[in-house]
Amino acid sequence: MSKNLKLHAVSGLTAAIALTSCVGSAPDHPNIIVILADDLGYGDVSAQGATTIQTPHIDKLANEGIRFTNGYATSATSTPSRYALMTGMYPWKNKDAKILPGDAPLLISTAQYTLPKMMQEAGYVTAAIGKWHLGMGAGNVNWNETVSPNANDIGFNYSTLIAATNDRVPTVFVENGRVVGLDPSDPIFVSYEKNFEGEPTAISHPDMLKMQWAHGHNQSVHNGIPRIGYQKGGKSALWVDEEMADYFTGKVKAFISENKNKPFFLYYGLHQPHVPRTPNGRFVGKSGMGPRGDAILEADWSVGEIMAHLEKEGLLENTLVVFTSDNGPVLNDGYKDQAVELLGDHKPAGMLRGGKYSLFEAGTRVPFFVYWKGKIQPKVSDALVCQIDLMASIAELIKHPLKGTTDSENLLPVFLGKSDEGRNELILEANGKLAYRERNWSFIPPYSGPATNLTGNELGNLSGGGLFDLSTDVGQQTNMAGSNKERFEAMQTRFIEITKGYYNPQVEEIELK
Repeated sequence: MSKNLKLHAVSGLTAAIALTSCVGSAPDHPNIIVILADDLGYGDVSAQGATTIQTPHIDKLANEGIRFTNGYATSATSTPSRYALMTGMYPWKNKDAKILPGDAPLLISTAQYTLPKMMQEAGYVTAAIGKWHLGMGAGNVNWNETVSPNANDIGFNYSTLIAATNDRVPTVFVENGRVVGLDPSDPIFVSYEKNFEGEPTAISHPDMLKMQWAHGHNQSVHNGIPRIGYQKGGKSALWVDEEMADYFTGKVKAFISENKNKPFFLYYGLHQPHVPRTPNGRFVGKSGMGPRGDAILEADWSVGEIMAHLEKEGLLENTLVVFTSDNGPVLNDGYKDQAVELLGDHKPAGMLRGGKYSLFEAGTRVPFFVYWKGKIQPKVSDALVCQIDLMASIAELIKHPLKGTTDSENLLPVFLGKSDEGRNELILEANGKLAYRERNWSFIPPYSGPATNLTGNELGNLSGGGLFDLSTDVGQQTNMAGSNKERFEAMQTRFIEITKGYYNPQVEEIELK
């Protein structure tokens, strides 16, 4: 072979390798990470106006990506909003999509088409790490065997999770359906019906508590913290609350490193600032707002660790990151942790009314940021977007067809900052009750019930219904249901049309546990 031919062959091989490399990291097959905070309010991050607390790592996503001022979870509580994210379906269409106990069966059918299943079909490696709260098993869970079905059965290749919330039993990590670190000679038992004979509770053994309960949260005690539900055994597997952030952040970084040469989809469910707020000692006292503020700082640290790790692995420019929250904020959610007393001038809901459990805006309007270094230009967008839309939008991004019927809308140009034309309308949910958002208008149908619940949050129960012009009254202080009857009736008609067969004006108030 001549020198020229050899050079041509070498250059051709080089070009082929370069082309292959380019295809493997093509912009239409980026890594995708969804980080879902727990009970983080619209005003809980400094990028959204908070001044008494600083969240620089979360702010970086907001300020160097797209910060949506009208970004929503579908629901004002955890389980339903997570269901919508995973399935692209409105949770109020599933009667079982409500706050679940720790021993609830898997809420999502293994036959159902899901976001992680779609990602698997498209060649992605998928992982769910952190808070789950979508149920595990088929009922009557035996935690000493493989819990099946689990997250792996709805599209995740790998999972390390807490079954429900950190204030509910079982207080163990579950990895790919198996309780981590369990000693077979000390099996674990869980019940939400009655205590196990001889096992201490917050009522029987208050001397064991390092954290006091305010309402509910007075059953089994673990790590000095009273929980919801009863638990016995499994001592080698019990988590240490203060180490949870380090544990999950480490799992996230390990997954990223192990899969850096292939496209991956990662769902990371932060447990902060949900109760019990137990930040690692290095964050204690740093916010000046007690455990809740310190937990937010810990969550911010975790985000920073993940972003730094992406950069270290050379993946930052090929990874789309979505940061949002499962619902709005709550202060007194079952423990006496001085969240109210130490709040100071901080406004967790920002300029919004309500919070977790509420039909008012703060129940579902949440921090919502989309970041992709080099691909998305910094922008503040007022477009109406919802977590439910991630499924259809990601399908468009990775050029993979959706299967079946979903309530998800393809808003990819909006999420990439190329358009401000978001949704026209959206149905929102809070403990089985529904509200309607149409462009800048908020409609709440008539509901009876108390003005607040045990947390002190306003619920949005308005006997005559509610109508608010959010363009001039984002704090929902002026109810126009009486003064603009034409608009009220028009929105009511459309609301009933969308929710036909699901809207129930007589929904009973859910008792907090």
